[in-house]
Amino acid sequence: MGFLDNYEGNKERTDRWIKTYPEGRLEATIVNFDPDKGSILVRAAAWRNQTEIEPAGIDFAFGYQAAYNANMKRWFVEDTVTSALMRVMALVMGNTEKATKEVMALVKSETPTADYDYWSTKHGDVPSYETAAEAEQAGTPSFGSSEESPAAPECRHGSMRWNQSKPEAPKVWAGYFCTHKDKEGQCTPRWYVLRSTGKWEPQV
Repeated sequence: MGFLDNYEGNKERTDRWIKTYPEGRLEATIVNFDPDKGSILVRAAAWRNQTEIEPAGIDFAFGYQAAYNANMKRWFVEDTVTSALMRVMALVMGNTEKATKEVMALVKSETPTADYDYWSTKHGDVPSYETAAEAEQAGTPSFGSSEESPAAPECRHGSMRWNQSKPEAPKVWAGYFCTHKDKEGQCTPRWYVLRSTGKWEPQV
């Protein structure tokens, strides 16, 4: 079973939404947009039919232009809006991961292999820090102060390791990863999302 087999593509998810809720409605709203910082927070809401007054689900996506590669920087608003809509569809329909295949393909290409000691690496191609204070000092958004940093979660292979995307990556991602040597046998990552406050929080 491949890494991406559990994830839907954007078109697959949209087609499933239309089939499941043919009278459904989706709405995306910009909550915050800062052109100087190149950031945007998008709120997406979903209704299963035309008679629902309150949305059946609400989700958010945060876009940070500096995290996109040069060819994608101009599209970071559109990409963030799409991400928010894909997330809320997954929330309402269930039976799938919120992230789409397109997003996770980028995560896979950015995620180092299990034998790469990114936890102890302070310089080089993968930024990694022992404390939130170190990350903040290096200019990387983190949990906040070191006192607020949560303890590394445990999986069946022991303590998980924190890792996050490179500054120039097209998608911002972070989370705790299993240290098991065999990639196929690794436990599910504990994903985090970058909030508009600039802090990482567990993905729910």
